[in-house]
Amino acid sequence: MTVNVLFAANETRWAQYEPHLRSALDATGLEYHLATDMAPEDVDYIVYAPNSSVQDFTPYTRLKAVLNLWAGVEDAVNNPTLKVPYARMVDDEGLTQGMVEWVTGHTLRHHLGMDAHIVNPDHAWIPDAPPVASDRPVGILGLGQLGSACGQALHRLGFPVSGWARSQKKIDGITCQSGSDGLRQVLTQSQILILLLPSTPETENTLNAETLALLPKGAFIINPGRGPLIDDAALVDALDSGQVAHATLDVFRTEPLPQDHPFWAHPKVTVTPHIASETRAPSAARVIVENIRRGESGEPFLYLVDRDAGY
Repeated sequence: MTVNVLFAANETRWAQYEPHLRSALDATGLEYHLATDMAPEDVDYIVYAPNSSVQDFTPYTRLKAVLNLWAGVEDAVNNPTLKVPYARMVDDEGLTQGMVEWVTGHTLRHHLGMDAHIVNPDHAWIPDAPPVASDRPVGILGLGQLGSACGQALHRLGFPVSGWARSQKKIDGITCQSGSDGLRQVLTQSQILILLLPSTPETENTLNAETLALLPKGAFIINPGRGPLIDDAALVDALDSGQVAHATLDVFRTEPLPQDHPFWAHPKVTVTPHIASETRAPSAARVIVENIRRGESGEPFLYLVDRDAGY
């Protein structure tokens, strides 16, 4: 029986993914039909971008699973018409590796004080050497696939790494905390703080005036997670007071970041345009097709979203 796979994303994504999806599907030996348009009642799987035109899943009466093209699921997880298994993207070869590289690069940038030497119009000669990594505690909020991979990479470079998650975890190289006391403990010791929490009602404004005040004075913040994790106004106040030395931000409440947003002009903010990590079509296609193969063979799907938790 033919397996019908609908690709629900924009034309650019289709051009990127089609050959890789076909190659991966061919390797399974399944008989399949892959297209960007087909009758809803014939669709078995949807390869899905949450901003696609597919928002009402009710007509997809034989749908077996929705397979997300990227890690973030907050735009679809609460869709009341989405009742089948919903899998997020976990792509160690592309998405995870890209995030590890971006986070490591900016952590080292702040740890080494590289900005002062890269932009030095006054030719100031200040021979202050940075501490070694073992003297620079790093904290990570969010210990999922991305947070744990970043934390372990930084641990291998010699940084003392602590991390916080909603539930207690055990991860090699990371001192794991949970609960409100654990959050406070991570914040109070993190000279560099990395945000990799999902966006849920519970995580919104995790960094606010109260929690920012817990950081060591002069801490650095790196946010490649989600924009709503930070109270923007509270962060600007913390930057202005010197409580936070610099914030490198890749995600925002509104994207693209509006031109009149204070982050653009703030001398202690680095804005990057949501590029910390991206799914790479060759490896992501293999992840998607593995779930299709599992669905057809009766095996459990990988990386299913917890609807109650929101991620």
